[in-house]
Amino acid sequence: MNKEQIIVTAAQMREIEERIFAAGMPVAALMEKVAGLISQRIQKLFPTKQRVGILVGPGHNGGDALVVGRELHWRGYEVWIYAPFSKYKELTAQHLQYVKSLDISCYENIEDLPSCDFLIDGLFGFGLEREITEPIAAAISYFNASNTPIISIDLPSGIHTDTGAILGTAIQATYTLCLGLWKQGLLQENALDYIGKAELIDFDIPLAYIYAVLGESPPVKRITTATALTSLPLPRPLITHKYKQGHLLLICGSRRYAGGAIITGLGARASGVGMLSIAVPESIKPLLVSHLPEALIIGCPETETGAIADLELPDNTDLHSFSAIACGPGLTKDTTAIVQQVLASKSPLVLDADGLNVLAQLGTIPTLQKRQAVTVLTPHTGEFHRLFPEISYTDRVQAVQTAAAQSGAVVLLKGARIAIANPQGIVWINPESTSALARGGSGDVLTGLLGGLIAQSENKFAIEDIVATASWWHSQAGILAAQERTELGVDAFTLTQYLIPALSRGRKKKTEVTEVAGVTE
Repeated sequence: MNKEQIIVTAAQMREIEERIFAAGMPVAALMEKVAGLISQRIQKLFPTKQRVGILVGPGHNGGDALVVGRELHWRGYEVWIYAPFSKYKELTAQHLQYVKSLDISCYENIEDLPSCDFLIDGLFGFGLEREITEPIAAAISYFNASNTPIISIDLPSGIHTDTGAILGTAIQATYTLCLGLWKQGLLQENALDYIGKAELIDFDIPLAYIYAVLGESPPVKRITTATALTSLPLPRPLITHKYKQGHLLLICGSRRYAGGAIITGLGARASGVGMLSIAVPESIKPLLVSHLPEALIIGCPETETGAIADLELPDNTDLHSFSAIACGPGLTKDTTAIVQQVLASKSPLVLDADGLNVLAQLGTIPTLQKRQAVTVLTPHTGEFHRLFPEISYTDRVQAVQTAAAQSGAVVLLKGARIAIANPQGIVWINPESTSALARGGSGDVLTGLLGGLIAQSENKFAIEDIVATASWWHSQAGILAAQERTELGVDAFTLTQYLIPALSRGRKKKTEVTEVAGVTE
């Protein structure tokens, strides 16, 4: 397994390190290795010999920072040390004593600090749980207000390792150099305003130690380009036809929200699904035909408010005839009977938008516990609270794990860092997204895309892996569209036009990486 995928809690990382030390690796030797890798990275980020301030905490994170400062000093950087604590761990105290012997200036009060071009944050490492108090809180506020670039070692000081919560205050880093394995807090929304650009510093933890603690399939994983692409129905067989590439039924739209049906259909189209049927109110059928001429548009009887009143599927067809069903965008809440009907089917089902709202009214957990087929829920924060009002939202990873376990569904919790869980507790986190996706309709695109991928899967992939792939693909399209259009927001129609280019770019990127590694695909 690629270490870029693996996410750990503070307790897990502590146990992995204990195994490293128990095997004979001296703490001092590991600190030298880690700090050497950090200093090499910093020299690439700031290649000219500049003035650098080192913020030193009482633990081994402070020791790492001191060794980095020493190495930069030897390479011509002008270094000063901020060491405000009265007590330090033994190894950190020894490094502090040594840097003082090199005539590197050391300070205890922020009022005495000289200026610098960038700072290295080594105040607190992983495992911090108590709130930061004065005078360190004031010092952190001072550094944040200085507008000086800050490089945090492992994670910004003041960030809870697991939840990403801000413990009173926290360093607002420009870069975060995460050590060894990704810490869970760095992928939680609470921390996003503080971590800057995060990257992993791999210091060669043996996989045997990681597997001994996490198992060979870690419970919380990070979606990467490589992992996302492995769950795509590619390459297609040379001999195939449309009926072998899945048949997706979308149930969406209303007279009031016709656009939701169009956008969901365009997302499904991009998935490559072999057959696409879309059930909509009869009055908007011509509109759907004009945008999706290749799809089978099923006009259904409608209520006085323009919602679907009854599913009238083609002759010799029922809900079990479809490889997958996606239901919800633009439906309105006047479709309780329709949602109940699809919940009773035995086809894999994606529920979104008003499909989720109706489910919440029916009672999420007791309703889903009766289902005999795969269900995927794709709520945003508000919908999640309505679906699972008893679940605490303090830790998004724990919240989505609990929701999936209780409901038996795969749950995709939308947000800046999408979290996906299956009923067995496996979690995928999408580490990349863009605020440009904060536009109405972008979730509808995801619903169509996801439904199309599930319809094509034929049980070849775990359902949570398919959901993770759809999440990755959707976010990459948003990122690409934002780069080429505007970060002020990407409208849903434009987003659908970037799905295929984003996939092509992802596949090209993967090929380039494997060729560099000496493997040509």
